[in-house]
Parts: sequence; structure tokens; C-alpha cells
Amino acid sequence: MTAATPVKDMSFEQALKELEGIVRALESGSSELERAIADYTRGTELKEHCLKKLADARLKVEKISLDATGAAKLEPFDTQTA
Repeated sequence: MTAATPVKDMSFEQALKELEGIVRALESGSSELERAIADYTRGTELKEHCLKKLADARLKVEKISLDATGAAKLEPFDTQTA
């Protein structure tokens, strides 16, 4: 992915891969200040995008359980008891 790709159009995997590259570049300390600031800003956007994608996925998770008759049914995933 290039930096020109809008974050909102990226898949989780694409955003995470670019974020990992930005982290490596920032950790190396080899970027000029302006580039490091731009990378940090982009990295923040990518991180928020990834967190949103994960939250959306979590809401979609359902668990299979059995009712009183033994028939399978889907229920929302309860994070409090998981």
C-alpha cells in the first residue's frame, strides 16, 4: 500500500502491514523529522482504523449453543462470560 491510499479504504490486513512498516521506520530513527511526523500521523490513523475493524468484527461474532430441546441456535457473543 502506498501512503496515498485512503485509510478508510484499506482492509485490516493492509492497514496493519503498513502500520508495521511505519513502526519499524520510526524505531530505526533514520527518517528526517518532517517524514517522521507524517509517518506518526499516518500510523495513528492506521491504528485507529485497525481498532475499529477489530471492534466491528467482534460485534459480528456469534456463538453456537444448544436450546432446551438440544437444537443448535446462534447467540450474540457475550464478552463478559468468555
